[in-house]
Amino acid sequence: MMIVLLRPSGKWCTLCIIMLNTPTLTSDRLIIRKFTEDDREPFLDIFGDRDVNTHLPWFPLQSLEDAATFYQNRYERVYLQPRGYAYAICLKKDDIPIGYVNVTMDDSHDLGYGLKKVYWGQGIVSEACRMVVNQVKRDGLPYVTATRDVHNPRGAAVMKKIGMRYQYSYVEHWQPKGIWVVFRMYQLHFDGHDESVYTAYWDAHPIHFVEAGI
Repeated sequence: MMIVLLRPSGKWCTLCIIMLNTPTLTSDRLIIRKFTEDDREPFLDIFGDRDVNTHLPWFPLQSLEDAATFYQNRYERVYLQPRGYAYAICLKKDDIPIGYVNVTMDDSHDLGYGLKKVYWGQGIVSEACRMVVNQVKRDGLPYVTATRDVHNPRGAAVMKKIGMRYQYSYVEHWQPKGIWVVFRMYQLHFDGHDESVYTAYWDAHPIHFVEAGI
């Protein structure tokens, strides 16, 4: 985005406004970038995979039409905002999406992520999450949170690898799947207020508790 200004002298100058919306990030093996409409087939591969989506609050996508709608509702709308973090994880060698990392801009600053099963166990999603977490820290977010089903140990392992700490657990009747789930909530602070805990999930769900040894 570029704004052109006219100085009192009558000369034109330009002021570049950096939009904090999913800036591209790179490492030796990864490109972390926005999804585009050209990514519809790999997008369907990711969000249509039952293993990837087992512990997520939506059903696997079934068609390119489903993928287009999901992209518009969950990604395109984010990209239209002044600020957002909704990333595709791509290998640098081909720049094709194999997963995703998101951080929401509501009070939870919820970190979400997923990766195609064929790439599990290679440290890719941990690396991608660390890159995005470092970016939101630079951009001034005070913390991130993440919740994971107790039956999703891989997801919890990623949170621990990037420095997140367990805070509490709660029981939710998860929609649209209509199942009861025990979630564990993790948090990572950037502002030095490590004693402060995001309590919205605790307050919203009457069955909540702190587990020992997590």
